[in-house]
Amino acid sequence: MNCEDYREAIAADPSFDGGAGHLTECAACQAYRAEMQALDDAISRALALEVPALRMPELPELSQSGSDNVIALPKRKWVTPSWFAVAATVVVAAVLGVRLIGTGIEHESLADEILAHLDHEPYALRVTDVAITDERLNSVVSADVARVDRSVGLISYAQNCVINGHDVPHLVIQGERGPVTILLMPEEMLDGPQSITGDSINGVILPVGNGSIAILGESEENLDRIEQQVLKTVVWST
Repeated sequence: MNCEDYREAIAADPSFDGGAGHLTECAACQAYRAEMQALDDAISRALALEVPALRMPELPELSQSGSDNVIALPKRKWVTPSWFAVAATVVVAAVLGVRLIGTGIEHESLADEILAHLDHEPYALRVTDVAITDERLNSVVSADVARVDRSVGLISYAQNCVINGHDVPHLVIQGERGPVTILLMPEEMLDGPQSITGDSINGVILPVGNGSIAILGESEENLDRIEQQVLKTVVWST
């Protein structure tokens, strides 16, 4: 079982234990499994609400006046289990929203959002000599978005992610000093290159056609060669 297969299985069922052999050798998937199980626990706690038994109000004694029967019921607010179900749904939606589309935090710049996104997916930056399958690459970088030639480098990770409200292909290739992140952003137009600097990381966002491509690696990674290779091997479909 490779990383892609394992993460798809654990995302579908956080209790999945069929990849024990893979986990012993992959620290990145161990971290991913812990994250998914923590999310599953949070959802379980959100749903584990104590719902009080539905109690009917006591009816006052029937008072009669002539031939008319009058029942006076006190005005009161009802709290029913349905409201607790609504509350649980809201909590679950909030938890899933954070996991799937981020925290909702507005970043000052595109570069800041990219750095925050990389912090959210540390398991993508693993050193390996195993490339993803063509099927995986084609499912992430669809034909209507772009075409990526394998000569760009050994592609070890591919995932669709959300950057600035848009779905973008998130790729990782193996550089000379470590993993290098490549974000294909066909809807992000730039006037010129923008540098990115973080803790032990450097990179650039390059304008390419009507979009842009972000390339980030270790501080000691020579990105010039990778930038030229990316520009040669990535072609927008539109």
